[in-house]
Amino acid sequence: MYESAQKYFYGTGRRKQSVSRVRLYHGTGNITINGRSIDDYFGLETLKLIVRQPLGLTSLLDKIDVICTVTGGGVTGQAGAIRHGISRALLVYDESLKPQLKKSGFLTRDPRMKERKKYGLKAARRAPQFSKR
Repeated sequence: MYESAQKYFYGTGRRKQSVSRVRLYHGTGNITINGRSIDDYFGLETLKLIVRQPLGLTSLLDKIDVICTVTGGGVTGQAGAIRHGISRALLVYDESLKPQLKKSGFLTRDPRMKERKKYGLKAARRAPQFSKR
């Protein structure tokens, strides 16, 4: 689809356990995630909206093609990771977009992770059921 000779802008996005690698090309507004279209990959409209937010904010929705690979986490985490990656790639594309993206909170990485399980407990904080006898 896109040969490596074509210039692209790269950004890595993360949210919770999800990691996305995003490449922006000059194009017509196609968004491809793991080799599938955005409509095919995400079922919910809210997730598609989350992914398109940075492009809509900077009014580049129909001028840039997005190709990304995303791994880990669930669908919401992946959508957030892609949004973060697109925002970071847009900074490489045009540094003057930073105040706009930062104000909307698209450059902030969501650090919430699943807490690790502790020994002697059933989960991170869940203690075994108390038994009197």
